[in-house]
Amino acid sequence: MTDLTGRVGIVTGASSGIGRAIADLLGRAGARAVLHGRRADSLSVGWPGRQEDRLTLTGDLALPPEADRIVTACVDRFGRVDMLFNCAGIFVPGSATECDDDTFSHVMNVNVSSVFRISRAAVRQMAGQGGGAIINISSDWGLVGAIKAVAYGVSKGAILQLTRCMALDHAAEGIRVNAVCPGDTLTPMLERRAAEEAGGNTADRDRILAGYARSIPLKRLATADDVAECAVFLASPKAAHITGALVPVDGGVTAG
Repeated sequence: MTDLTGRVGIVTGASSGIGRAIADLLGRAGARAVLHGRRADSLSVGWPGRQEDRLTLTGDLALPPEADRIVTACVDRFGRVDMLFNCAGIFVPGSATECDDDTFSHVMNVNVSSVFRISRAAVRQMAGQGGGAIINISSDWGLVGAIKAVAYGVSKGAILQLTRCMALDHAAEGIRVNAVCPGDTLTPMLERRAAEEAGGNTADRDRILAGYARSIPLKRLATADDVAECAVFLASPKAAHITGALVPVDGGVTAG
């Protein structure tokens, strides 16, 4: 395991899924971290590190002031920000004709604008301390098109372009920016998607999840830990010469 003792991270979307798995890895690697999410009960359990090395914050990233609040709280508590993991996001199904203006704007605000705002705040801090790393959790649907997911797909594609632009803009300041592009990953978000497709029938939901797995060349769904391991590696000193990368963790789906 990578030793992250002395390093400080921020994880958004840390209540569950990929964000929760990243938070767990940071704790086991000796890092200190600010964990942000919408559910205080989920944030307050399961941290494997020292309790004094964790700060939990609840709030709504869709609100513009939240980004600066998180970064300020991290600096006030731990003195710096070395790593930012942008994991928070929402999925709303639908084609363009099924997606109204309010829905599209909301998805873009949560999935893109909030990432931009907190990344901007983190860059301002990182530049003054000699560098840092930002990891954006995008999707393989940001690399290829997707059916009935126009708002989500567009938002995840935008994250990839944000990653590349910020990587180039801030490389000279020692700030690396990379993105992880998960495929179907067994998280509460995917389970909800399958349940909606199944109309609430548990057996049908499980068959749908099994069908997702069969469509993947490696023949299984990713786990949150699969994605977290890649994200934490990219934020660590072991990835010191990697920036602007868009890394699929999709079992080979986008290879074809």
